[in-house]
Amino acid sequence: MNRFLINLCSFTALFLLAACGSGSPPESKELQTPTASKKTMVDISVDDKATASGTQSDSVSEMVSIPAGRFTMGDKDEIDAAIHEVDISSFSMDPYLVTQEKYEQVMGENPSRWKGEKNPVEQVRWSDAVRFCNKRSELEGLQPCYNLETWECDFDADGYRLPTEAEWEYACRAGTKTAYFFGNSASKLAGFGWFERNAKGRPQAVGRKKPNPWGLYDICGNVWQWCNDFYEVDYYQKSPLKDPQGPTEGKSKVVRGGAWRFSAESCRSGYRYNENPGYADVCFGYDIYGFRCVRKAS
Repeated sequence: MNRFLINLCSFTALFLLAACGSGSPPESKELQTPTASKKTMVDISVDDKATASGTQSDSVSEMVSIPAGRFTMGDKDEIDAAIHEVDISSFSMDPYLVTQEKYEQVMGENPSRWKGEKNPVEQVRWSDAVRFCNKRSELEGLQPCYNLETWECDFDADGYRLPTEAEWEYACRAGTKTAYFFGNSASKLAGFGWFERNAKGRPQAVGRKKPNPWGLYDICGNVWQWCNDFYEVDYYQKSPLKDPQGPTEGKSKVVRGGAWRFSAESCRSGYRYNENPGYADVCFGYDIYGFRCVRKAS
């Protein structure tokens, strides 16, 4: 009888993991864990407590206005990030990652493993981030962007949504063309983001590092940021020039920016990563995924 119960429990656990699409953070190239290069010399002497303008105040809901423009998207060193030109319409973006305090104010719960009001919310699936966007929109009297039955996004709605992959990279680069928005070398990364060399084995409070040129904090490192797009290896080779929104279907969603236990290389502006969106409640969120919101320009 005891052996029967053990086998039954094991089967149930395996079933739940299979339903989610993955039971642990990705390990293949399509869903791989980037590793640090032994050749990368990173300056980690920057005082972790030094800030450019202090820690985020969640009582301030101001967003950064991102201007329209054309940029060169992609990364020549990645097989899934072919270099190509993209035109982006203006939009607004949160200057900070969504914090646990903000998430709990909106959703009434905090799923994070690493608790801290000013820490980025993590252990959130793509579907959780989308639900937050809709709820935040409703609380502010805006039109929600997402249909929670089909998971489709209405880009004409005036509410909050996740950035497209192209919008995210455009905002991250902030007019730069180098591997990182601060140059081609990762030597200055510790001054701008949290990654495996300086994060002390956990996510850190938002806004404690310097922002990129457009005033976006933690745009690289700390936690991977969910994008709206489905992931497809060769999408760049067929994406439209104007405001690409990603493939119409797929098995995983794009995440960008690197995270606290990942290498400096994964924090490059053009580096792509992806994960199962977790539509079903049996799916699990990992402590490496968070997000920030965008809105269409007024």
